[in-house]
Amino acid sequence: MRKFKSLGIAIIFALFSFVTCTQMSTGPKVRSSKAEDMLNLIPKDTSVALFINFQRIVTIEALDKLIKEQMNKEMFEKFTDYQKFIEATGIDPLRDIFFIAAASTGELEEDKEEGFGIINLKYEKDTLLSWIKEKTEKEQNLKEERYNGFTIFTIKEKDEDISIAFINDSNIVAGNKGEVQAVVDVIRKKRENIYKNEAFSSLLAQTNKESILWGGVIIPPEFKKKISDKHPMLNIIESVNALSLSFDYRNKNIIIDNKIMCRDEAKNQEIANSLNQLKAMGAVIQIQDFNLGDILNRIEISAGPDHVRIYANFPEDLPENLIDKFTKKKKKKKELNQK
Repeated sequence: MRKFKSLGIAIIFALFSFVTCTQMSTGPKVRSSKAEDMLNLIPKDTSVALFINFQRIVTIEALDKLIKEQMNKEMFEKFTDYQKFIEATGIDPLRDIFFIAAASTGELEEDKEEGFGIINLKYEKDTLLSWIKEKTEKEQNLKEERYNGFTIFTIKEKDEDISIAFINDSNIVAGNKGEVQAVVDVIRKKRENIYKNEAFSSLLAQTNKESILWGGVIIPPEFKKKISDKHPMLNIIESVNALSLSFDYRNKNIIIDNKIMCRDEAKNQEIANSLNQLKAMGAVIQIQDFNLGDILNRIEISAGPDHVRIYANFPEDLPENLIDKFTKKKKKKKELNQK
């Protein structure tokens, strides 16, 4: 399985549905106020875990405006059948999806990762399942099997199979079959969850779990060695244990607060110094009318006893202003070429 492919598929698949039976009281209920509750459903051997507060994303005024502009375009409806999906399933993703968890187990190498997604939403299982069966009836590529008290549905595709299971009336898991089974095992208490993973628990303890998007990555020794052997200039990565990720939106500002975790304070200072040097070199780069320093100077890099912190605070209109600047420049150049 290609690197992060199944993880991406799991998220996309989750956004537009699918999965299994059995009414249980496991997992966060619809409108759960804590996305971290979903950690209870994630297997112990997870190497990457990301959590998204979807409702906070769609309530950001600037992003809501952008989404609606795209949705009003004829091309959007043509490629997504968005309204047809809502009518057929009763699910409006912008209104009914609350939280998304995406995770990956296995090694951080191409063809060795396995990914899955868990979505917390409002839905009617029978209606959704009927839609799935209708969509797969022509190809007859939907398979059902019982596993540990759940029904797992697998959609057979040429490149990759996708399995889905209805955890309960507010949570769905989708992804690689083995990963879906692993989530079921966690629910049935036949497998430990991520809280039993000491490295991940320690990592998430330093992560802002109130952010719109947060999570972490555990970097295994064999992966670090392979990178440093292939790229000697990156040998400093061998001292890094994990990455803590946090992206948020507060008071009309985009806030990034990431941490590179390392237990060696001297190494942390070395990493911070290297990153600040790269930042300084990049800040003087001018691309047309755009000065890269306008972005880089908003990034703060500092070293601590057990981590390197990368913090940035951007005004919400910065991305839009950059896009406008490049768009206007491109339009002006096109007009000059036509004269």
